[in-house]
Amino acid sequence: MRKVFRTRKRTPGILGGLRSFFSHDYEDRLAVGDVTFGLEPGELVGYIGPNGAGKSTTIKMLTGILVPTSGEVRVAGLVPWKQRKENARNIGVVFGQRSQLYWDLPLIESFELLRAIYGVARDRYRRNLDEFVEILDMTSFLRTPVRQLSLGQRMRGDFAAALLHGPQIVYLDEPTIGLDVVAKEAIRAFIARINAERGATIVLATHDLADVERLCRRIILIDRGTLIYDGDIERIKSEYGRFRTLIVRFSEPIERPQLDGAQLESVEDSSARFRFDRNLQRADLLARQASERYRVEDVSLEEPDLESVIRRIYVEGYGRQAEEDAQ
Repeated sequence: MRKVFRTRKRTPGILGGLRSFFSHDYEDRLAVGDVTFGLEPGELVGYIGPNGAGKSTTIKMLTGILVPTSGEVRVAGLVPWKQRKENARNIGVVFGQRSQLYWDLPLIESFELLRAIYGVARDRYRRNLDEFVEILDMTSFLRTPVRQLSLGQRMRGDFAAALLHGPQIVYLDEPTIGLDVVAKEAIRAFIARINAERGATIVLATHDLADVERLCRRIILIDRGTLIYDGDIERIKSEYGRFRTLIVRFSEPIERPQLDGAQLESVEDSSARFRFDRNLQRADLLARQASERYRVEDVSLEEPDLESVIRRIYVEGYGRQAEEDAQ
């Protein structure tokens, strides 16, 4: 799919504004360019990229809010912008910066209105609501007006609202933005449970790579509207996470321990951190070397996190590492 936004060219100043009003000169801005992917039922996929990469635009095309400039999109066999009502019954959407709750009504009344809008049977609605209230711990604020809820409480309400009608496809656009650690953990547990127990297909578009690493096995990475990676998290870590860290705890403090084939990063009390290239050195050989040279109590290996890997791709561009390794 491809989405291009066309805007009229504007000239500064009052006269320039008048000229722009009558002008037929336009400029095109590519938001999403020829992005292609498919999802299997029950997948939980991380859709990630920097600001302006095209994540939200993609979600809006999948939900039927926006019409692609070109290309084909099908969601459970439906064309979202042509069959908007049918598509809406199949999907649930959470936009972290926008709420579908009614601002002046108590939370429970927002749920009742959504039940009526989606035509959810009363017994099914009650089962879903009871389950979500328990999982998301919403009992204490169910009858509080939405405008009086904290951000964490409102986000929990938005999650429940998006899933009350039992959608099989769920889009989450920055669902944990601005939340504290406790609220984030509750939301992550809820996402994992809905995916595992209900088999919901979930697209998680976020900047919080901790969410992605915790929940997803597959990521789709876009930058400037272009898809640059689609695959397992472990594979991209393997390709770009060349450097690992060996942490050695000694029986006594050592000022500057040395290991051949590794760079000493830091020393704190009786522990030292050694950075090494997995393509040139093996962790077990370094651990054996440490035990032969020093009195060692414990050795552990620290793998690169997803955030550091993605940051490197943004800086260097995807594919550059493969070319360097080939050389």
